Amino acid sequence: MPVELRPATSADAADVATVHIKSRKTFLPYLPTVHTDDEIRHWIATSALREQAMTVAVDDSRVVGILGTQRADGVSWIWQLYLLPSHVGRGIGSRLLTEALACLPRPVRLWCFQQNAGARRFYERHGFQPVKFTDGRDNEERTPDVLYELA
Repeated sequence: MPVELRPATSADAADVATVHIKSRKTFLPYLPTVHTDDEIRHWIATSALREQAMTVAVDDSRVVGILGTQRADGVSWIWQLYLLPSHVGRGIGSRLLTEALACLPRPVRLWCFQQNAGARRFYERHGFQPVKFTDGRDNEERTPDVLYELA
């Protein structure tokens, strides 16, 4: 059965949090821990699912990927794009991003950690261009990041 993309619901909160947590722990081990897993679960359930348009990728009734977007001040933002580590490299992230980009008004922006080379290659393959590099002083993790934009 192919992976299904659908809007997230409040019933998906625990699964969305699991994808977020597992992906970050696997692919971003260099980030300092600024929130506990329980704080992340609470944020997903009470804020992220309400404030972001969240799409989930479902494989065999299991949420395996998430993408959260938001529109603010004339800019479309991608705030989250995470996959379970076991599902990376299967085209699911590209499907999530392609579907989002088909609906989002331009420009579309996102932040990515500079050290996250795999994600940076992924976004650049999809047409995003780096427009600003920072030392990380303005993000929670205090880790150098890069602002990407698709015009």
